[in-house]
Amino acid sequence: MKLLAKFSFFYSIFGLLLGVFYREFTKFNSFKGNTVLGGLHTHVLVLGAFFFLILLLLDKSFGLTKHKNFNKFFITYNVGLILLVISMTIRGCIEVLNPDISASLDASISGIAGVSHIIIAVAFVLFYLILFKRINTVNSEQN
Repeated sequence: MKLLAKFSFFYSIFGLLLGVFYREFTKFNSFKGNTVLGGLHTHVLVLGAFFFLILLLLDKSFGLTKHKNFNKFFITYNVGLILLVISMTIRGCIEVLNPDISASLDASISGIAGVSHIIIAVAFVLFYLILFKRINTVNSEQN
């Protein structure tokens, strides 16, 4: 449980720092439009900080971390989230700086974003399988 609290704290600080980065980076570059960087702060706070706080509560009730596949879920989810943050940061910086990039680089960034979403989706499937299994286990232990 302590690990979940630490990861929630990490993602809270990381999300706040990304919010500051967005504000200062766009201000420094006199950028006035919409950019992916604007959503980065919210993504990290919700998918990182808040999600791990919810996991902490669910672990208290159902012992999610006791499941044999919890570490697989945990690693998969964090890898997917970090890849998502990296791809969004790169995409947002490109939007702000507006460099002349090749179509293949643009496609590569989109590909990394797509892979990160797939990884997170796999992690969510693992999460729900673990959650349902632990709910059934806890219910059968109480009866």
